[in-house]
Amino acid sequence: MVSRADVLGQLVAARGTALHRFAFLLCGDDAGAHDLVQEAFVSVLARRAAAESDLESIEAFVKRVIINRSIDEHRRRMRWTQRAHLLAKTSPSDDLAEGAALRGDVLQAVHCLTHRQRACIVLYYYDDRPVAEIADILGCSAGTVKRQLSDARARLALSPAFTTGSEAE
Repeated sequence: MVSRADVLGQLVAARGTALHRFAFLLCGDDAGAHDLVQEAFVSVLARRAAAESDLESIEAFVKRVIINRSIDEHRRRMRWTQRAHLLAKTSPSDDLAEGAALRGDVLQAVHCLTHRQRACIVLYYYDDRPVAEIADILGCSAGTVKRQLSDARARLALSPAFTTGSEAE
């Protein structure tokens, strides 16, 4: 019996360039076409039935995989472009010293919080966990978590790192 690797080797030798051109026409990018063909070959290699098929049916399967992967990649890009505007836009700072100073101020303000307040702030804002889950993690009531968050916000609001120029004056 011929191994799958041998069948794919024959397919690559006979139709590799044509499959690459096929993929290029779908995605319009040489590197992307190379990736599509490689992923298709891996899919074929992973399928048991591919070893029993002739080269024409394997090539048809490879083309189908290339088409499906191309469509999936296009959908993925479209979803990204539809949601990219939701991300916060950051402008690169020309003054790295200013960014470092702000980072230091933020760290100093956060270190002024108690350990429980800091844990609540990190779990709530950074880890995006609900109050009830934070309470379970910390082994306290939801009311305690709410109080810790409120106290932490009040303490951080007084910090120069979290106030604007007009509020500080």
